[in-house]
Amino acid sequence: MASLQKTLLFEEVAKHNKSDDCWIIISGKVYNVTSFMDDHPGGGEVMRKATGRDATVDYGDVGHSDAANEMMGKFCIGEMDMSTIPVKQSYISSTTKKIYKPQFIIKVLLVGMLAAALRVLLVSF
Repeated sequence: MASLQKTLLFEEVAKHNKSDDCWIIISGKVYNVTSFMDDHPGGGEVMRKATGRDATVDYGDVGHSDAANEMMGKFCIGEMDMSTIPVKQSYISSTTKKIYKPQFIIKVLLVGMLAAALRVLLVSF
């Protein structure tokens, strides 16, 4: 892996969001993948859509090969200052490590309240 030259701020990294100038953030590192856009097996558009945010989960969900993980080293241009990434509100279950969006939490709560109300109605008859 190339030596990490610098720590980058999100504001700078987010500017590189085009097919001819594409940087992505994965596991606290910044990768300039511009030269790999045409060669990416999933297509360059997949990587372009991963710009402007932390793409660690997306990268992990795909299940990249060991060869792909090793290849990443040559694209690494620095470390990401993770404190500069805008916070997106979501909830992580401490037992399953799954990320739940607020809309999902609201639906679960509404279903639970509806079930409790039906139980009260049934018991009172």
